[in-house]
Amino acid sequence: MAKNLYQKVWDDHVVRQLDSGQYQLFIALHLIHEVTSPQAFGMLKDKGLGVAYPGRTFATVDHIIPTDDQSRPLADDMAERMIQVLVEATTQNKIEFFAPQSGSQGIVHVVSPELGLTQPGMTICCGDSHTSTHGAFGCIALGIGTSQVRDVLASQTIAMDPLKVRRIRIEGELSRGVTAKDVILHIIRTLGVNGGVGFAYEYAGSVIENMTMEERMTVCNMSIEGGARCGYVSPDETTFEFLKGRERVPEGDAFDSEVKKWRSYASDADAQYDDEVIIEAAKIKPTITWGVTPAQAISIEEVIPDPDLVQGLEKNLISDALDYMKLEVNQPIKGTKVDVAFLGSCTNGRLSDFEQVAAVLKGRKVLPSVRAIAVPGSEKVDKAAREKNLHLVFEEAGFEWRKPGCSMCLAMNPDKLIGDELCASSSNRNFIGRQGSPTGRTILMSPLMVAAAAIEGKVADAREVFGLGEVQ
Repeated sequence: MAKNLYQKVWDDHVVRQLDSGQYQLFIALHLIHEVTSPQAFGMLKDKGLGVAYPGRTFATVDHIIPTDDQSRPLADDMAERMIQVLVEATTQNKIEFFAPQSGSQGIVHVVSPELGLTQPGMTICCGDSHTSTHGAFGCIALGIGTSQVRDVLASQTIAMDPLKVRRIRIEGELSRGVTAKDVILHIIRTLGVNGGVGFAYEYAGSVIENMTMEERMTVCNMSIEGGARCGYVSPDETTFEFLKGRERVPEGDAFDSEVKKWRSYASDADAQYDDEVIIEAAKIKPTITWGVTPAQAISIEEVIPDPDLVQGLEKNLISDALDYMKLEVNQPIKGTKVDVAFLGSCTNGRLSDFEQVAAVLKGRKVLPSVRAIAVPGSEKVDKAAREKNLHLVFEEAGFEWRKPGCSMCLAMNPDKLIGDELCASSSNRNFIGRQGSPTGRTILMSPLMVAAAAIEGKVADAREVFGLGEVQ
Protein backbone atom coordinates (compact mmCIF):
# COMPACT_ATOMS: atom_id res chain seq x y z
CA MET A 1 0.00 0.00 0.00
CA ALA A 2 1.36 3.42 -1.03
CA LYS A 3 2.27 5.77 1.82
CA ASN A 4 3.43 9.31 2.28
CA LEU A 5 6.56 10.12 4.29
CA TYR A 6 4.64 10.98 7.44
CA GLN A 7 2.98 7.56 7.47
CA LYS A 8 6.27 5.76 6.85
CA VAL A 9 8.17 7.53 9.62
CA TRP A 10 5.23 7.18 12.01
CA ASP A 11 4.97 3.44 11.37
CA ASP A 12 8.71 3.01 12.00
CA HIS A 13 8.59 4.78 15.37
CA VAL A 14 5.20 4.04 16.91
CA VAL A 15 5.56 1.83 20.00
CA ARG A 16 1.96 1.09 20.93
CA GLN A 17 -1.46 2.61 21.41
CA LEU A 18 -2.04 3.84 24.95
CA ASP A 19 -5.18 3.38 27.03
CA SER A 20 -5.91 7.09 26.45
CA GLY A 21 -6.23 6.41 22.72
CA GLN A 22 -3.03 8.30 21.93
CA TYR A 23 0.06 6.58 20.59
CA GLN A 24 3.48 6.25 22.16
CA LEU A 25 6.07 7.45 19.66
CA PHE A 26 9.79 6.71 19.95
CA ILE A 27 11.99 9.78 19.43
CA ALA A 28 15.18 9.18 17.47
CA LEU A 29 16.80 12.54 18.22
CA HIS A 30 16.19 14.92 21.11
CA LEU A 31 17.57 18.47 21.05
CA ILE A 32 17.63 20.66 24.15
CA HIS A 33 18.60 24.21 25.07
CA GLU A 34 18.79 26.33 28.19
CA VAL A 35 15.21 27.62 28.31
CA THR A 36 12.86 24.61 28.39
CA SER A 37 15.15 21.84 29.64
CA PRO A 38 16.26 22.98 33.16
CA GLN A 39 12.71 22.56 34.51
CA ALA A 40 12.44 19.14 32.84
CA PHE A 41 15.67 17.97 34.49
CA GLY A 42 14.24 19.23 37.79
CA MET A 43 11.11 17.12 37.27
CA LEU A 44 13.27 14.05 36.65
CA LYS A 45 15.25 14.69 39.81
CA ASP A 46 12.04 15.04 41.85
CA LYS A 47 10.91 11.62 40.60
CA GLY A 48 14.32 9.99 41.03
CA LEU A 49 14.58 9.29 37.31
CA GLY A 50 17.55 9.40 34.96
CA VAL A 51 17.92 9.99 31.24
CA ALA A 52 17.02 6.83 29.33
CA TYR A 53 19.14 7.34 26.19
CA PRO A 54 21.65 10.15 26.79
CA GLY A 55 23.36 9.39 23.47
CA ARG A 56 20.22 10.49 21.62
CA THR A 57 20.06 13.94 23.28
CA PHE A 58 22.23 16.92 22.36
CA ALA A 59 22.34 20.34 24.01
CA THR A 60 23.27 23.87 23.01
CA VAL A 61 22.73 27.38 24.35
CA ASP A 62 21.06 29.90 22.08
CA HIS A 63 18.05 31.84 23.40
CA ILE A 64 19.63 33.78 26.25
CA ILE A 65 23.26 33.99 25.10
CA PRO A 66 24.40 37.58 24.37
CA THR A 67 25.67 38.23 20.85
CA ASP A 68 28.29 40.80 21.86
CA ASP A 69 30.08 39.90 25.11
CA GLN A 70 29.75 36.18 25.87
CA SER A 71 32.38 36.09 28.62
CA ARG A 72 31.35 34.25 31.78
CA PRO A 73 29.76 34.94 34.11
CA LEU A 74 27.14 36.58 31.89
CA ALA A 75 26.01 40.07 32.90
CA ASP A 76 22.42 38.81 33.25
CA ASP A 77 22.27 36.73 36.45
CA MET A 78 19.26 34.72 35.28
CA ALA A 79 20.90 33.90 31.95
CA GLU A 80 24.08 32.84 33.74
CA ARG A 81 22.10 30.57 36.06
CA MET A 82 20.25 28.97 33.13
CA ILE A 83 23.53 28.08 31.46
CA GLN A 84 24.93 26.75 34.73
CA VAL A 85 21.92 24.47 35.22
CA LEU A 86 22.22 23.16 31.66
CA VAL A 87 25.95 22.50 32.07
CA GLU A 88 25.37 20.69 35.36
CA ALA A 89 22.48 18.60 34.01
CA THR A 90 24.25 17.58 30.80
CA THR A 91 27.42 16.70 32.72
CA GLN A 92 25.56 14.61 35.29
CA ASN A 93 23.57 12.78 32.61
CA LYS A 94 26.44 12.38 30.11
CA ILE A 95 24.68 14.43 27.42
CA GLU A 96 26.84 16.12 24.79
CA PHE A 97 26.77 19.91 25.17
CA PHE A 98 27.84 22.32 22.43
CA ALA A 99 29.23 25.03 24.66
CA PRO A 100 30.11 28.58 23.57
CA GLN A 101 33.59 28.76 22.03
CA SER A 102 33.52 25.01 21.33
CA GLY A 103 33.18 25.63 17.61
CA SER A 104 29.76 23.96 17.50
CA GLN A 105 27.54 26.27 19.58
CA GLY A 106 24.64 28.04 17.97
CA ILE A 107 20.90 28.06 17.44
CA VAL A 108 19.64 24.53 18.00
CA HIS A 109 17.94 24.32 14.58
CA VAL A 110 21.10 25.46 12.82
CA VAL A 111 23.56 23.33 14.80
CA SER A 112 21.91 19.93 14.38
CA PRO A 113 21.59 20.02 10.56
CA GLU A 114 25.08 21.42 9.98
CA LEU A 115 26.61 18.65 12.12
CA GLY A 116 24.60 15.98 10.32
CA LEU A 117 22.69 14.94 13.43
CA THR A 118 19.43 15.59 11.56
CA GLN A 119 18.87 12.76 9.08
CA PRO A 120 15.96 11.49 6.94
CA GLY A 121 13.41 9.19 8.49
CA MET A 122 13.93 10.40 12.05
CA THR A 123 11.47 11.51 14.66
CA ILE A 124 12.91 14.64 16.27
CA CYS A 125 11.76 16.64 19.28
CA CYS A 126 12.91 19.85 20.91
CA GLY A 127 11.35 22.19 23.45
CA ASP A 128 11.12 24.88 20.82
CA SER A 129 8.33 25.80 18.41
CA HIS A 130 10.51 25.87 15.32
CA THR A 131 11.68 22.27 15.51
CA SER A 132 9.70 21.84 12.29
CA THR A 133 12.86 23.17 10.58
CA HIS A 134 14.34 19.65 10.59
CA GLY A 135 11.48 18.37 8.46
CA ALA A 136 13.42 19.71 5.48
CA PHE A 137 15.44 16.48 5.70
CA GLY A 138 12.40 14.19 5.59
CA CYS A 139 11.69 13.93 9.31
CA ILE A 140 8.74 14.18 11.65
CA ALA A 141 10.12 17.07 13.71
CA LEU A 142 7.99 18.31 16.59
CA GLY A 143 8.19 21.23 18.98
CA ILE A 144 7.22 20.08 22.49
CA GLY A 145 6.52 21.58 25.90
CA THR A 146 8.56 21.20 29.07
CA SER A 147 6.56 18.24 30.40
CA GLN A 148 7.16 16.40 27.12
CA VAL A 149 10.87 17.28 27.31
CA ARG A 150 10.77 15.48 30.65
CA ASP A 151 9.01 12.50 29.04
CA VAL A 152 11.60 12.22 26.27
CA LEU A 153 14.48 12.46 28.72
CA ALA A 154 12.92 9.76 30.91
CA SER A 155 11.57 7.38 28.26
CA GLN A 156 12.70 8.61 24.80
CA THR A 157 9.00 8.69 23.85
CA ILE A 158 6.06 11.06 23.70
CA ALA A 159 2.31 10.47 23.59
CA MET A 160 0.43 12.00 20.67
CA ASP A 161 -2.36 11.54 18.17
CA PRO A 162 -1.50 10.92 14.52
CA LEU A 163 -1.79 13.94 12.25
CA LYS A 164 -3.57 14.42 8.98
CA VAL A 165 -1.31 15.30 6.05
CA ARG A 166 -1.78 18.18 3.62
CA ARG A 167 0.44 18.30 0.56
CA ILE A 168 1.29 21.82 -0.56
CA ARG A 169 2.65 21.91 -4.08
CA ILE A 170 4.38 25.07 -5.31
CA GLU A 171 4.63 24.72 -9.06
CA GLY A 172 6.40 26.80 -11.69
CA GLU A 173 9.36 29.10 -11.26
CA LEU A 174 9.96 31.90 -8.76
CA SER A 175 10.71 35.37 -10.09
CA ARG A 176 14.07 36.99 -9.34
CA GLY A 177 14.15 38.52 -5.88
CA VAL A 178 11.52 36.09 -4.56
CA THR A 179 12.98 33.78 -1.91
CA ALA A 180 12.07 30.82 0.27
CA LYS A 181 10.97 33.25 2.99
CA ASP A 182 8.50 34.82 0.58
CA VAL A 183 7.20 31.37 -0.31
CA ILE A 184 6.38 30.40 3.27
CA LEU A 185 4.94 33.81 4.15
CA HIS A 186 2.71 33.52 1.07
CA ILE A 187 1.59 30.03 2.12
CA ILE A 188 0.75 31.19 5.65
CA ARG A 189 -1.04 34.24 4.31
CA THR A 190 -3.06 32.02 1.98
CA LEU A 191 -4.00 29.25 4.44
CA GLY A 192 -4.03 31.27 7.68
CA VAL A 193 -2.42 30.84 11.09
CA ASN A 194 -4.92 28.12 11.97
CA GLY A 195 -5.07 26.50 8.55
CA GLY A 196 -2.69 23.72 9.51
CA VAL A 197 -4.16 22.77 12.89
CA GLY A 198 -4.20 18.96 13.12
CA PHE A 199 -2.00 18.63 10.01
CA ALA A 200 1.52 17.86 8.97
CA TYR A 201 2.44 19.86 5.87
CA GLU A 202 4.26 18.09 3.05
CA TYR A 203 5.96 20.65 0.79
CA ALA A 204 6.35 19.48 -2.80
CA GLY A 205 6.32 20.68 -6.38
CA SER A 206 8.98 22.01 -8.72
CA VAL A 207 9.84 25.05 -6.57
CA ILE A 208 10.60 22.91 -3.51
CA GLU A 209 12.49 20.36 -5.61
CA ASN A 210 14.75 23.12 -6.94
CA MET A 211 15.45 24.65 -3.52
CA THR A 212 18.69 24.16 -1.61
CA MET A 213 18.53 22.45 1.77
CA GLU A 214 18.90 25.78 3.54
CA GLU A 215 15.96 27.19 1.59
CA ARG A 216 13.88 24.12 2.44
CA MET A 217 14.78 24.63 6.11
CA THR A 218 13.43 28.19 5.91
CA VAL A 219 10.12 26.92 4.54
CA CYS A 220 9.77 24.09 7.06
CA ASN A 221 10.85 26.38 9.93
CA MET A 222 7.67 28.44 9.73
CA SER A 223 5.21 25.54 9.36
CA ILE A 224 4.22 26.09 12.98
CA GLU A 225 3.27 29.69 12.15
CA GLY A 226 0.60 28.29 9.85
CA GLY A 227 -0.81 26.09 12.60
CA ALA A 228 0.77 22.85 11.35
CA ARG A 229 2.40 20.60 13.96
CA CYS A 230 5.26 19.89 11.55
CA GLY A 231 6.28 20.33 7.95
CA TYR A 232 8.56 18.25 5.77
CA VAL A 233 10.10 17.66 2.35
CA SER A 234 10.76 14.20 0.94
CA PRO A 235 14.50 13.42 0.89
CA ASP A 236 16.20 13.47 -2.50
CA GLU A 237 19.65 13.92 -4.06
CA THR A 238 19.82 17.47 -2.71
CA THR A 239 19.35 16.09 0.81
CA PHE A 240 21.97 13.38 0.42
CA GLU A 241 24.54 15.73 -1.08
CA PHE A 242 24.06 18.16 1.82
CA LEU A 243 24.61 15.39 4.37
CA LYS A 244 27.62 13.80 2.67
CA GLY A 245 30.78 14.52 4.62
CA ARG A 246 29.03 16.05 7.64
CA GLU A 247 30.68 15.45 10.99
CA ARG A 248 28.05 13.03 12.37
CA VAL A 249 27.20 11.26 9.11
CA PRO A 250 28.67 7.84 8.18
CA GLU A 251 31.24 7.67 5.37
CA GLY A 252 31.98 5.36 2.45
CA ASP A 253 29.90 2.20 2.12
CA ALA A 254 28.05 3.04 5.33
CA PHE A 255 26.91 6.33 3.80
CA ASP A 256 25.70 4.56 0.65
CA SER A 257 23.75 2.16 2.83
CA GLU A 258 22.18 5.05 4.72
CA VAL A 259 21.20 6.78 1.47
CA LYS A 260 19.37 3.65 0.34
CA LYS A 261 17.39 3.66 3.59
CA TRP A 262 16.81 7.43 3.52
CA ARG A 263 15.52 7.28 -0.05
CA SER A 264 12.87 4.76 0.98
CA TYR A 265 11.20 7.32 3.26
CA ALA A 266 10.21 9.62 0.39
CA SER A 267 6.46 9.77 -0.24
CA ASP A 268 5.30 7.23 -2.81
CA ALA A 269 4.16 8.68 -6.12
CA ASP A 270 0.62 7.40 -5.54
CA ALA A 271 0.47 8.22 -1.83
CA GLN A 272 -2.82 9.52 -0.47
CA TYR A 273 -3.28 12.83 1.36
CA ASP A 274 -6.05 14.29 3.50
CA ASP A 275 -5.85 17.53 1.55
CA GLU A 276 -3.87 19.11 -1.26
CA VAL A 277 -3.16 22.74 -2.12
CA ILE A 278 -1.50 23.93 -5.32
CA ILE A 279 0.18 27.34 -5.44
CA GLU A 280 1.49 28.99 -8.61
CA ALA A 281 5.03 30.24 -8.08
CA ALA A 282 4.53 33.12 -10.52
CA LYS A 283 1.93 34.64 -8.19
CA ILE A 284 4.36 34.88 -5.26
CA LYS A 285 5.89 38.34 -4.80
CA PRO A 286 8.28 39.60 -2.11
CA THR A 287 6.00 39.21 0.90
CA ILE A 288 6.09 41.01 4.24
CA THR A 289 3.89 41.25 7.30
CA TRP A 290 1.91 44.34 8.24
CA GLY A 291 0.27 43.07 11.45
CA VAL A 292 0.94 40.95 14.52
CA THR A 293 0.75 37.41 13.10
CA PRO A 294 2.70 35.91 10.19
CA ALA A 295 -0.58 35.51 8.29
CA GLN A 296 -1.19 39.26 8.37
CA ALA A 297 0.97 39.71 5.31
CA ILE A 298 0.87 41.31 1.88
CA SER A 299 3.21 41.65 -1.06
CA ILE A 300 5.45 44.70 -1.26
CA GLU A 301 3.21 45.93 -4.10
CA GLU A 302 0.02 45.98 -2.01
CA VAL A 303 -1.58 48.44 0.40
CA ILE A 304 -2.50 48.08 4.07
CA PRO A 305 -5.86 46.24 4.32
CA ASP A 306 -9.09 47.99 5.25
CA PRO A 307 -10.92 46.35 8.20
CA ASP A 308 -14.21 47.78 6.95
CA LEU A 309 -14.07 45.37 4.03
CA VAL A 310 -14.49 42.34 6.32
CA GLN A 311 -16.90 41.38 9.08
CA GLY A 312 -16.89 39.92 12.59
CA LEU A 313 -13.79 38.86 14.46
CA GLU A 314 -11.51 39.36 11.45
CA LYS A 315 -12.48 43.04 11.34
CA ASN A 316 -11.50 43.47 14.99
CA LEU A 317 -8.24 41.60 14.52
CA ILE A 318 -7.23 43.82 11.61
CA SER A 319 -8.22 47.01 13.43
CA ASP A 320 -6.32 46.05 16.58
CA ALA A 321 -3.23 45.08 14.59
CA LEU A 322 -3.21 48.35 12.67
CA ASP A 323 -3.58 50.35 15.86
CA TYR A 324 -0.61 48.55 17.39
CA MET A 325 1.53 48.80 14.26
CA LYS A 326 0.57 52.47 13.72
CA LEU A 327 -0.18 51.89 10.06
CA GLU A 328 -2.82 53.60 7.97
CA VAL A 329 -5.53 51.84 5.99
CA ASN A 330 -5.12 51.71 2.20
CA GLN A 331 -1.60 53.15 2.32
CA PRO A 332 1.33 51.34 0.67
CA ILE A 333 3.42 49.26 3.06
CA LYS A 334 6.36 50.32 0.92
CA GLY A 335 7.91 53.47 2.36
CA THR A 336 7.12 52.69 6.02
CA LYS A 337 9.97 54.06 8.17
CA VAL A 338 12.31 51.45 9.68
CA ASP A 339 14.41 51.93 12.83
CA VAL A 340 16.12 48.55 13.16
CA ALA A 341 17.23 45.86 10.70
CA PHE A 342 17.83 42.33 11.98
CA LEU A 343 19.43 39.54 9.96
CA GLY A 344 19.56 36.18 11.71
CA SER A 345 17.43 33.57 13.57
CA CYS A 346 16.78 29.87 12.93
CA THR A 347 14.75 30.96 9.91
CA ASN A 348 17.40 32.96 8.07
CA GLY A 349 20.69 32.81 9.96
CA ARG A 350 22.58 30.34 7.77
CA LEU A 351 25.60 30.90 5.56
CA SER A 352 23.60 31.13 2.34
CA ASP A 353 21.44 33.89 3.83
CA PHE A 354 24.51 36.04 4.50
CA GLU A 355 26.05 35.15 1.15
CA GLN A 356 22.90 36.25 -0.66
CA VAL A 357 22.79 39.58 1.15
CA ALA A 358 26.55 40.22 0.91
CA ALA A 359 26.34 39.82 -2.86
CA VAL A 360 24.02 42.84 -3.15
CA LEU A 361 25.24 44.79 -0.11
CA LYS A 362 28.82 45.29 -1.22
CA GLY A 363 29.54 48.96 -1.85
CA ARG A 364 26.30 50.15 -0.25
CA LYS A 365 25.66 51.82 3.11
CA VAL A 366 23.05 51.36 5.80
CA LEU A 367 21.18 54.59 6.43
CA PRO A 368 22.71 56.19 9.58
CA SER A 369 19.32 56.34 11.31
CA VAL A 370 18.98 52.53 11.15
CA ARG A 371 20.47 50.21 13.78
CA ALA A 372 21.46 47.12 11.80
CA ILE A 373 22.77 43.83 13.17
CA ALA A 374 23.77 40.58 11.46
CA VAL A 375 23.83 37.53 13.73
CA PRO A 376 25.15 34.19 12.41
CA GLY A 377 23.15 31.16 13.44
CA SER A 378 26.12 29.20 14.75
CA GLU A 379 29.84 29.30 15.36
CA LYS A 380 30.32 27.25 12.21
CA VAL A 381 28.32 29.77 10.18
CA ASP A 382 30.36 32.58 11.72
CA LYS A 383 33.64 30.81 10.89
CA ALA A 384 32.62 30.07 7.30
CA ALA A 385 31.39 33.64 6.79
CA ARG A 386 34.65 35.06 8.13
CA GLU A 387 36.67 32.79 5.88
CA LYS A 388 34.77 34.32 2.96
CA ASN A 389 35.18 37.84 4.44
CA LEU A 390 31.43 38.28 4.50
CA HIS A 391 31.64 39.92 7.91
CA LEU A 392 33.75 42.69 6.37
CA VAL A 393 31.11 43.35 3.71
CA PHE A 394 28.46 43.74 6.41
CA GLU A 395 30.64 45.88 8.67
CA GLU A 396 31.72 48.18 5.84
CA ALA A 397 28.05 48.63 4.93
CA GLY A 398 27.17 49.63 8.51
CA PHE A 399 25.88 46.38 10.02
CA GLU A 400 27.21 45.12 13.34
CA TRP A 401 28.49 41.56 12.90
CA ARG A 402 27.61 39.71 16.11
CA LYS A 403 28.38 36.39 17.77
CA PRO A 404 25.97 33.44 17.30
CA GLY A 405 22.62 33.25 19.08
CA CYS A 406 18.88 33.72 18.73
CA SER A 407 19.41 37.45 19.28
CA MET A 408 16.55 39.75 18.38
CA CYS A 409 14.23 37.00 17.20
CA LEU A 410 12.66 36.82 20.65
CA ALA A 411 14.94 39.07 22.72
CA MET A 412 15.54 36.80 25.73
CA ASN A 413 18.98 38.41 25.62
CA PRO A 414 20.24 42.03 25.45
CA ASP A 415 19.23 42.45 21.77
CA LYS A 416 15.89 44.25 22.14
CA LEU A 417 13.79 46.92 20.50
CA ILE A 418 13.44 50.20 22.37
CA GLY A 419 10.03 51.84 22.74
CA ASP A 420 7.95 51.60 19.58
CA GLU A 421 10.88 51.07 17.21
CA LEU A 422 9.94 49.29 14.00
CA CYS A 423 12.19 46.40 13.00
CA ALA A 424 12.64 44.87 9.57
CA SER A 425 13.34 41.29 10.64
CA SER A 426 14.34 38.05 8.94
CA SER A 427 12.96 36.08 11.90
CA ASN A 428 9.73 34.09 12.17
CA ARG A 429 7.34 35.86 14.56
CA ASN A 430 5.90 39.35 14.69
CA PHE A 431 3.82 38.94 17.85
CA ILE A 432 3.19 41.90 20.14
CA GLY A 433 6.28 42.45 22.31
CA ARG A 434 8.16 39.62 20.57
CA GLN A 435 11.38 41.58 20.14
CA GLY A 436 11.76 42.74 23.72
CA SER A 437 9.67 45.92 23.91
CA PRO A 438 5.95 45.83 24.76
CA THR A 439 5.39 48.51 22.13
CA GLY A 440 8.05 47.42 19.64
CA ARG A 441 6.88 46.61 16.12
CA THR A 442 8.10 43.85 13.82
CA ILE A 443 7.77 43.42 10.07
CA LEU A 444 8.84 39.99 8.84
CA MET A 445 10.58 39.75 5.48
CA SER A 446 13.34 37.97 3.60
CA PRO A 447 17.02 38.74 4.20
CA LEU A 448 17.15 40.58 0.86
CA MET A 449 14.23 42.76 1.92
CA VAL A 450 15.84 43.43 5.33
CA ALA A 451 18.99 44.61 3.56
CA ALA A 452 16.96 46.87 1.29
CA ALA A 453 15.13 48.34 4.30
CA ALA A 454 18.43 48.98 6.09
CA ILE A 455 19.83 50.88 3.12
CA GLU A 456 16.70 52.90 2.40
CA GLY A 457 15.64 53.45 6.02
CA LYS A 458 12.16 52.31 5.06
CA VAL A 459 10.34 49.26 3.77
CA ALA A 460 11.56 48.90 0.21
CA ASP A 461 11.37 46.52 -2.74
CA ALA A 462 14.69 44.66 -2.88
CA ARG A 463 14.14 44.04 -6.59
CA GLU A 464 14.26 47.79 -7.20
CA VAL A 465 16.98 48.62 -4.68
CA PHE A 466 19.37 45.95 -5.92
CA GLY A 467 18.32 45.81 -9.58
CA LEU A 468 17.17 42.22 -9.38
CA GLY A 469 14.88 42.38 -12.34
CA GLU A 470 11.88 44.18 -13.69
CA VAL A 471 9.02 44.62 -11.23
CA GLN A 472 5.82 43.50 -12.93
